[in-house]
Amino acid sequence: MPRIVNPLDEMLFKEVLKEQQRIRVYIEKARYGKLKTIIEGIDEKEFDLEDIAKKLKAKLACGGTVKKGRIELQGDHRERVKKLLGDLGFSEDLIEIE
Repeated sequence: MPRIVNPLDEMLFKEVLKEQQRIRVYIEKARYGKLKTIIEGIDEKEFDLEDIAKKLKAKLACGGTVKKGRIELQGDHRERVKKLLGDLGFSEDLIEIE
């Protein structure tokens, strides 16, 4: 017999999960000396990384992609990403900027 999951319970569970994600934000050098901001640690089984990347790219007016379970944004956006992820419900205390 399949379990019936209350949508409200599932939503609350996702909110609690968001607050517990340990997220690492750092930059890497891309080709031709350009920088890219890497966001790691968001559970891709629980959250739609494509959707999060899309929102970040729109807010930061930059390009980017999702590869190997991490979000890559063109340019150095470390400080702004922390606030934007906080706005999306992730705990800013657990977002580590390098």
